[in-house]
Amino acid sequence: MALLWLFLACGLVLVLQGIILGRGALRRLTYERHFSTETCYAGDRIEMVEVIENAKSIPVPWLRLESMLPASLIFNRSREMSISEGSIYQNHTSLFMLRPRIRITRRHQLQCSRRGIYHMDSATMTGGDLFALYTPGRQIPLHKRLVVYPALIGDDELPSSWQTWQGELAVRRWVVEDPFLITGVRGYAPGDPMNRIHWKATARTGGLQVHKHGYTADPRVMILFNIEESEQMWNVVTRPEIIEEGLSYAATCAASLIHQGMAAGFGHNAAALQGTESLKRLEPDYGTAHLENILEAMAAVEMRTRLSFYEYLRLEAERGQAEALDYLLVTAHLSEGVREGIRLLEQQGHRVLIAGWPERKEASA
Repeated sequence: MALLWLFLACGLVLVLQGIILGRGALRRLTYERHFSTETCYAGDRIEMVEVIENAKSIPVPWLRLESMLPASLIFNRSREMSISEGSIYQNHTSLFMLRPRIRITRRHQLQCSRRGIYHMDSATMTGGDLFALYTPGRQIPLHKRLVVYPALIGDDELPSSWQTWQGELAVRRWVVEDPFLITGVRGYAPGDPMNRIHWKATARTGGLQVHKHGYTADPRVMILFNIEESEQMWNVVTRPEIIEEGLSYAATCAASLIHQGMAAGFGHNAAALQGTESLKRLEPDYGTAHLENILEAMAAVEMRTRLSFYEYLRLEAERGQAEALDYLLVTAHLSEGVREGIRLLEQQGHRVLIAGWPERKEASA
């Protein structure tokens, strides 16, 4: 009889601890996640920060956090986190205990190995009592977005044809500034009139800043990227390393042009990630904000074609631009169709420079 009462007492204790510790394990429990930056370049190292808070006066005996993250985000290994890697995604699992009224901040170092736009929409939280009689679970919406731009290369790695062409663009610019064209701000220089002072920028930086004007004949450059790795390519890219190198080349050219105060635009014939349709073609413009839009458009490029490059050049020539543009074509091959598209652009009065990066790589080998 005493043994029966002992079993009943043990069963009652198990149920009570399950009700107290397990059923309400996730009550007043919050979880947040953010990255140290929302944008970076391929190859950069950033930080993922997790904040977990138990606001109740009862401990959580065990808590498991699970989340699916892109495989291209390479994390430093730690004892606190188990990682199951796949070719596209990796599953992160953490298991730990939370004391009453505690707030924990965890920082994870990671490297962004590939460009892209990554969405981290949710994480799964599961808690329980000491004997796992109650294991409530909850999905936590996160809605985090990380944009990884193509890696930039050094100016010395660009071909000499680009350097010559860029110099010709600079020479073509007039020395007379256009008072109606504002491209940014710069530091005050002796002789600048008072009506050019940018008061908001002055207050923000603590030093006199003035409006930076463009030039009456500023060249407007349109960078067109060809996703086709070869003339024989059908739909899907089979050598992505070639395309990644080309995007780095295009990104470096765009950054160089805009940093020199010129107007640059971007377009491509590739499919783009859903929700980025407005970035498939960006008209030439000025400033850091526009450069970020161009880099995001490059990050959204998928490894498959939307239409042939010849067709894209033909449509570009038919746009009927009000003024002649300087086109920079970043393409891995020059088929007869591509040459015909170049002729169509030149017939409309546009100037075209062809940049073929595999040839550059072979020449330097």
